[in-house]
Amino acid sequence: MSQTSQALIQTSLGDLPLAARGKVRDIYDLGNSQLLFVATDRISAFDHVLATGITDKGRILTQLSLFWFKLLSDTVKNHLVTADAAQFPASCTPYLEQLEGRSMLVRRAEMFPVECVVRGYLSGSGWKDYQRTGSVCGIRLPSGLRESDKLPEPIFTPAAKNNVGHDENISFQKMVDTIGQKPAEDLRDLSIKIYEKAGKHAASKGVILADTKFEFGLIDGEITLADEVLTPDSSRYWPAETYSPGGAQPSFDKQFVRDYLESIHWNKQAPAPALPPEVVEKTKAKYLEAFRLITGRTNL
Repeated sequence: MSQTSQALIQTSLGDLPLAARGKVRDIYDLGNSQLLFVATDRISAFDHVLATGITDKGRILTQLSLFWFKLLSDTVKNHLVTADAAQFPASCTPYLEQLEGRSMLVRRAEMFPVECVVRGYLSGSGWKDYQRTGSVCGIRLPSGLRESDKLPEPIFTPAAKNNVGHDENISFQKMVDTIGQKPAEDLRDLSIKIYEKAGKHAASKGVILADTKFEFGLIDGEITLADEVLTPDSSRYWPAETYSPGGAQPSFDKQFVRDYLESIHWNKQAPAPALPPEVVEKTKAKYLEAFRLITGRTNL
């Protein structure tokens, strides 16, 4: 694990061309259809990137994604070339200290304009939707379910990618209209298959995978898993030992951050506030706990 105590909020990689900067990741175009994904320590809440980062969060997310890419390699192709910074192109050499442990060299994919969300439990926006309509994203569910109840079977609830704010939940038919019948069916079936395999592994480690989202693209015409995968930023993980349906569950994510922001009555408008050290440490501890439980490793 890095010995630095300062969060990496933004990368600075000299003349390497920045292709995109997301809420967490900085993506650089290295040519030859290759991209450099760098997971920073930025953290977002309520659609705003906060002024304070979570130290080593980028390393934790990257190492978890690498774990899952390997575990799922017999189920789905992924875009990873290497995460060994020593094998990156020579143009990256001056920046190895920034890149070590938190970056991936990947193949460029032609991304589908949808997020593939799978829900196995009734929580978050799904719970709110169910309370209003008895359905989740148009999928009718049995009556009388409680918040955090396990669903009879996992459901696929795609979302359209938006450049600003929340991604928009869409119906499966809307997904079909957007990308075509066969690709939509293939992504749905593959997403559920990955969710079930990952959920089985998580359960063996005492962790519930309540829901998650995947992003896919095409490389050489083949569906390929891309971006991050099954991290606490893209998934809802709960400790199995305290699972008690009928309300919200403690989770391995940024709940401490959300709770703090609610406690100070932030109006959820820019500029986003800084976080006190104790909130940073508690949040980092949750990410690390998820990493240790799921991977069985103690060191990043």
